[in-house]
Amino acid sequence: MTDQLHNAPNWTYLLREFDALYRYGSAGGSRPVRSHRKRVREKIAGLLERDPPFCHREPESKPVVEHLGRAFDLGENTVMRGLSRALSRVSHQLTWEYGYERLPKTLEKKYAYCEVVGPKGPIVSDTLILGFVLFAPKTTYPQHSHQEIEESYISIAGAWSENDTAVYAPGSLILNRTDEKHRITTGEYDPCLLAYAWVGPAERLSAPGMKFSPTRKTAGK
Repeated sequence: MTDQLHNAPNWTYLLREFDALYRYGSAGGSRPVRSHRKRVREKIAGLLERDPPFCHREPESKPVVEHLGRAFDLGENTVMRGLSRALSRVSHQLTWEYGYERLPKTLEKKYAYCEVVGPKGPIVSDTLILGFVLFAPKTTYPQHSHQEIEESYISIAGAWSENDTAVYAPGSLILNRTDEKHRITTGEYDPCLLAYAWVGPAERLSAPGMKFSPTRKTAGK
């Protein structure tokens, strides 16, 4: 069933929280991050102004959603509490997915994502995808990249690392440029909830072709 965004106030508030996140957060002195933030917030502002279609998707769960309540508890005690609360109010309507044709067995209970803005909705857009990804504790999300898609993650709850280079806490923004390979690991005791934004051509956003990078074989094996 399709409606308009103004008839779904909790989803409107969630989109406004994303707008605030990309409008008022710091770029840390990075020109690429500043440019990415601008691209995302301009697209969000356009959506809020146009009152886009709102498509009621069928809710769907995955095993990792058992950790979502704990992620909300953690989010309440961080600078990301506004976005965490806004997401919690629509949590019963979320469509959690894997996105990969072939998902490693080790990830079936440790990972899932949900889109809130994108070609399939619920908030319909063909130029921007916004969503959330949830990881269980002790998760390794294998190396992958996104062809023609620029991506940012913003931490909401939990500690995580990308490419084993640093530990990121709630409020941190990480930018992955087009085709850059990245790998995520999460902490030992708590789940990790990240917000993400994808910007790219409409044809790629509608069919991102998600797949993990091939594992390099060791000589002699």
